[in-house]
Amino acid sequence: MNSNKLNDFEISKYLDSKEMIAEYLSQILADGDLNELLGAIKDIAKAKGMDKENYNKIFSQNREPKFDLIIQILNSFGIKLQAVA
Repeated sequence: MNSNKLNDFEISKYLDSKEMIAEYLSQILADGDLNELLGAIKDIAKAKGMDKENYNKIFSQNREPKFDLIIQILNSFGIKLQAVA
């Protein structure tokens, strides 16, 4: 029996440089979807070695995180948001 199982794509494996992370975030931000942004931050956290439990604690409340918290997390990864015209 041939078992061709597709593996789940894990983006965090490819977020191995600030440039890759910046490009990934740029694409997510272009869509303007907060849930996608939070998912991207989770992917980056995983790539940076943040424990899933720690991430879940940060976002444990059933409401959207404040912008300053998102900025603090990105800054902790060495990433800064920038507006470009």
